Order: sequence, then structure tokens, then C-alpha cells
Amino acid sequence: MIVPSHTFIATWLGVSFAGATPIPVEPDERTYNIDPAHIEAAITPRTKAIIAVHLYGQPADMDPIREIAARHGLKVIEDAAQAHGAIYKGRKVGSLGDAAAFSFYPGKNLGAYGDAGAVTTNDSQLAERIATLRNYGSKVKYQHQEIGLNSRMDELQASFLRVKLSHLDEWNQRRAKVAGEYLSGLGAFSPQLTLPYVPEWASPAWHLFVIRHPQRDQLQKKLQEVGISTLIHYPIASHLSGAYEGMKFPSAVFPIAEELSKTVLSLPIGPHLSDAQVEEIILSIKKSVLEI
Repeated sequence: MIVPSHTFIATWLGVSFAGATPIPVEPDERTYNIDPAHIEAAITPRTKAIIAVHLYGQPADMDPIREIAARHGLKVIEDAAQAHGAIYKGRKVGSLGDAAAFSFYPGKNLGAYGDAGAVTTNDSQLAERIATLRNYGSKVKYQHQEIGLNSRMDELQASFLRVKLSHLDEWNQRRAKVAGEYLSGLGAFSPQLTLPYVPEWASPAWHLFVIRHPQRDQLQKKLQEVGISTLIHYPIASHLSGAYEGMKFPSAVFPIAEELSKTVLSLPIGPHLSDAQVEEIILSIKKSVLEI
């Protein structure tokens, strides 16, 4: 199964738990999403599907991915865990493939009180299969057609999500405003500071605002010293993790993913941030970059 080389390892783990093998493809260096131009070379007669991750809330370029999949008779799965409400060419993510997986982890744009998730699809047979698998492989109580698991969303999580869903567009608009202030305030400030690139056809959900800097660790330390917390998504490329050492990937086989893991830094973003806080973060970044 085709997967991005740069993503949270959960994307790969889902493939492994399904009994398949993750076949990584490098990302576009501007969007950090899987690069459609490299997918076809990774397809073999054993390939069954392509997973497109809308990483950081930025929609992947789905049209060429779907065209490749159609030529080879493959399924397209969206990993929309970070992209609630993101729009690709006028269409919401989660409606662009054969199925899409959403996470409702509390930190997501649409988060539950605890862990939760959902799958969207227009395929009625697939929907029925997923409903069966999430309920111990059972359609009728105590009758188990196949090996399934307990993966049902409990009513409490659904209740929180139902209320929060009505606020999602408003919260995403605020995230977009914060992202716009970052882009405006930091744009062209330093040639070493790389800001997110947004294609004209994309409206990101801005789950994360990820910058890049060659001295990422020093920048993070300086920001921490003035009380600004940042995170790294993700510090270890999936192919270099212990979980996949058995696949014996050659050193530097996915240089873009490895470079991103060394340089990306996620700034604070969310509807809770005030304009004053955003301005303070921008000023602190400028000061820290100049001091490095």
C-alpha cells in the first residue's frame, strides 16, 4: 500500500495492522504532502491502494492521485485526521477518495473529550464492512462473521462532537486568520525561515502551522526561553523508527522526509490565540532567528 514517507507513524501502522506493507513515497517539498509525481514508480502488481494524508490540515493534491489510482485499479484512502473542514478545489476533504479516516483526538480541530474517530465513504458495501469490523465482526448480536474489534465511539464522545461540530467553521476561520498573520508577519523576513506553502486550489484547516529552519533546535530552545511552546511534527521519519527497522530501508533512501524531520517546527495555532499573542510570537521568532 502506498503511503507518504513524511507523516505521523499512525498512517503506516494502520497499513501494518491490516496485514499489508507500507511502501513510502516522498513528499512535495513545498506542501509536505505525498508527491503525485513519484507515486506511479512505486506501484507494483501487489499494490492495492494509495493513502493520501492531508498533513497539517493541508489538502493533498487529490485529482492526479485519483487519476493514477484509476489507471491501475487501486483504491484511494484519505487520512484526514488533521484536516477537518479543509477544502480541495471547492470540495471538502473526506469526500475525495473511496474512504477517509478522521481522528477526533482532543487536540484536533474537531476533538472529542477523549479518543474517538470516524470513517466516511460513499460505498455502502464498504460502510457495512467497517460497521461490522468495529463491532467484533458482528452484524447481529453474538453472531460473528469475521475477526473484528471493539472500536465503537461511545455516546459521551459523540455528544461532545455534535456540539463542537457547529463551531468548526468558525474555529477554522480563526485558525486561518492566525495563519494569515503569521504569513504576513514572517514573510520574506529571513531566507532561512521557510513558511507553509498553500496552493491556489487549497483551503487548509490549519491544524498546524509548520515552519522550517536549519537551526530548528536552537530556535525552539530560544522560543521556549521566552515562554513560547512549540512542537516538532515529526522528529523521527517513520522508516527510521524501531517499528520498521525490519524493512531495512537503506540510509538516506527518503532524504526529503529525513530533512523535514530535522527542520520542521510547529508554532502555536488555534482559535484561542489572541491577536496580541500572535504578534508577540511573531516578534519573538524574528528576534530569535536574528540571534541564532
